[in-house]
Amino acid sequence: MTEVILHIYDVTNSDSEKTNNTIVQINKIFKDGIGLGGIFHSAVQVYGEDEWSFGFCEEGSGVFNCPFGRNPMYTYRESIVLGNTYLTKSKVNQILRELSREWPGDCYDLLSKNCNHFCDEFCERLGVPKLPGWVNRFANAGDTAVEIAGTTAYRFRQAKTEIVTASKVAYQFLAGIASNTAAAVAPDSPSGGSSKGGTASPGFQQPAWFKNLVAAGAKPSSSGAVDNGDEDITHNLSADIPR
Repeated sequence: MTEVILHIYDVTNSDSEKTNNTIVQINKIFKDGIGLGGIFHSAVQVYGEDEWSFGFCEEGSGVFNCPFGRNPMYTYRESIVLGNTYLTKSKVNQILRELSREWPGDCYDLLSKNCNHFCDEFCERLGVPKLPGWVNRFANAGDTAVEIAGTTAYRFRQAKTEIVTASKVAYQFLAGIASNTAAAVAPDSPSGGSSKGGTASPGFQQPAWFKNLVAAGAKPSSSGAVDNGDEDITHNLSADIPR
């Protein structure tokens, strides 16, 4: 049995000192001030003096280790004891080998597969609690926003298609009324028709707007979707959002 320790850093690996200072201030306000969260890097220490984490690389595994609390890319913040694992050192090494194969560096994604997600999975396999919610809350919130945006765009496209279908049905209905009315009226009658005994029938007088609607061809698109429908919906979405 041994302790499992989570090491947390402020993400200050930008080339801009101003950006790094801004991130530190954001973390102070949102984590230290109101306990909501921030922009953090995390790593897990178990059996030994090294911590294990995950990051981007073009080839090979994204899993890496360094002496605990000494990752040179970030600013160290704090450590949290997550609990004890009852797994042997040999079993932990086996888990790390498996994770190294399952987490290639080129699959890194800031919102859905970052260092905090890796630490969560590592901790789950070690049999200890996952990371506190505030560590990865900003990424989780961003991932949820992406999902909501994609779902909303799909629903708008679906609604436009349903509107087009309904307009086609309405047009066909109105055109049918016009056709039936014209067939029932005799062409040689001044009023558009006649009755028995030579008395003129009042007939159906189409209002001007109705004639224009049917005769002028105010027809819906013949395609299954509104022209440029997808483009209209996704125009204001970020290019980074999958669609």
